[in-house]
Amino acid sequence: MSASNLSAANRQVALEHYHIDEQKALKKLSGQVKRAFVTGAGGFLGKAICQRLIAAGVEVTGFARGAYPELCAMGINMIQGDISDNLAVIDAMKGCDLVFHVASKAGVWGSKQSYFSPNVDGAANIINACKRLNIGYLVYTSTPSVTFAGVDEAGIDEAAPYADKYLNYYGESKAIAEQMVLDANGSGLKTVSLRPHLIWGPEDPHLVPRVIERARAGRLKLVGREDKLVDTIYVGNAAYAHILAAINLTEKSSSAAGRAYFLSNDEPITMAAMLNKILACVDLPEVDKRVPANLAYAVGVILETIYGVLGKTEEPLMTRFVARQLSTCHYFDISSAKRDLGYSPLVSIDQGMVKLREYLEANPV
Repeated sequence: MSASNLSAANRQVALEHYHIDEQKALKKLSGQVKRAFVTGAGGFLGKAICQRLIAAGVEVTGFARGAYPELCAMGINMIQGDISDNLAVIDAMKGCDLVFHVASKAGVWGSKQSYFSPNVDGAANIINACKRLNIGYLVYTSTPSVTFAGVDEAGIDEAAPYADKYLNYYGESKAIAEQMVLDANGSGLKTVSLRPHLIWGPEDPHLVPRVIERARAGRLKLVGREDKLVDTIYVGNAAYAHILAAINLTEKSSSAAGRAYFLSNDEPITMAAMLNKILACVDLPEVDKRVPANLAYAVGVILETIYGVLGKTEEPLMTRFVARQLSTCHYFDISSAKRDLGYSPLVSIDQGMVKLREYLEANPV
């Protein structure tokens, strides 16, 4: 069942679940594109984007490594495959006129090849397929990690350079991929790169369950003596920004084409406060244990060395990247996204926490 087979009444019911501004954006996009291709459709952000596209009546082809029956039931044409398989990507993208390239290998630990194959080669395959199939619009999901070199980032904007050194292969591979995507922007293919930071919300399979698990095990600790401000973004806001970016690319001016944008909830918050808000959703006590920043970094160096020598693939309890992320500030000036994309957060942190609590009460972790 495709989105075109869903009744107009059902689409209207689905659209009404969203903020009025988001409804307007989705209706506008549905008038400009017929079929969208979403990589990483089964992931946290990818699914949120797919849900909105389907609600708007846009046909969606989803691409993912695993099987996702629930997405098929939504009316998404799911194709199972590997993003680093060039021919599979080309075949899957046929008939689409807009691409959301959301899929990537995230995380803080793993071999260079394990990150570069999906993140760099995968992006190259998407760009190649767009050009081969004359697909005109590509929205790429990047990360603020492309600028993170292990030091404070206080209110930086897109003028900030890429990091001169990376503490893991994730940031390095995403930076290379982002530059490839932006370099591919031209008259035949319009591209934009979005950098959402710390996505969270209902159905979050990453941040939220990890925080709760570590808190229950007594292993959740703050790093550093002082609380630094960080930006986060509610998953619905991140998906909304992707829709707005796609609309921008399809317009005659295309002011966002060839550019990268930081995205956030525009509510810098201390890591302690953010963690405690999450813990409050499941009635767990606030985190108060601390580890000195230099000690955390030293432990990360030691563990990375040991894991590397032993060839261990599981993530160490601490890494250099995590130690620096948790002990530095990283919040961003999103004025460009507001100006060019018309983006502003529709769900505040506190409003999102209400939704998160409701979800966790219905789906205990």
